[in-house]
Amino acid sequence: LRDEAVKLFNSLQQLESERDPVPLMQGVLQTCLDLPPLVDEIYCQLVKQTTEPPAPGGQGDLHYWQLLTCMSCTFLPSPPVLRFLRFHLDRTENRFPASEMAKYACFIREALGKTKGRECVPSLEEILVLMQRQEMICTVHCPGAPACSVAISSHTTAEEVAQELVSRLGLSQSPNLFALYEQSRRREQPVGSATLLADVLTRFE
Repeated sequence: LRDEAVKLFNSLQQLESERDPVPLMQGVLQTCLDLPPLVDEIYCQLVKQTTEPPAPGGQGDLHYWQLLTCMSCTFLPSPPVLRFLRFHLDRTENRFPASEMAKYACFIREALGKTKGRECVPSLEEILVLMQRQEMICTVHCPGAPACSVAISSHTTAEEVAQELVSRLGLSQSPNLFALYEQSRRREQPVGSATLLADVLTRFE
């Protein structure tokens, strides 16, 4: 774990000057998924890197905030680290109101209240939209109806999307049950109601 923590720290330093940080961010997230004891370590390193940065709001600083955003939508830190992280977010919003850092801090706080853990790390597309603090657009194909585009977050479940589509298609009074299915060349299977659609999209990727 010590060796992996050192490698991750080197990756974070590389992140500061990386022109395309997305693959590097996904690699850090994957390491945390494979080695859960490192989640707290990365949170602490990111808090350190975003405290008193040489250039607040600069590209390197924002890359750290963007990775912190992805972490908050994927993993929950332990309670002591979570308390420290919330203090850091409050401090940032107070010191740099209306700044990009403050906007990331607000987004991260809200995400932490919804995150329950992921089966997969965010896809490259999800990381890109999280870096902009936006939602993904998911296309769902419905029998007998045109494809529907649904905006989803990292925390949207299959049941929530199914309910939205039932409402959009005017089927709220139908006695039938509805579910989402994922289909590949080899098989078709229902998506569990509590499954996060972001995880399904990562598997597709």
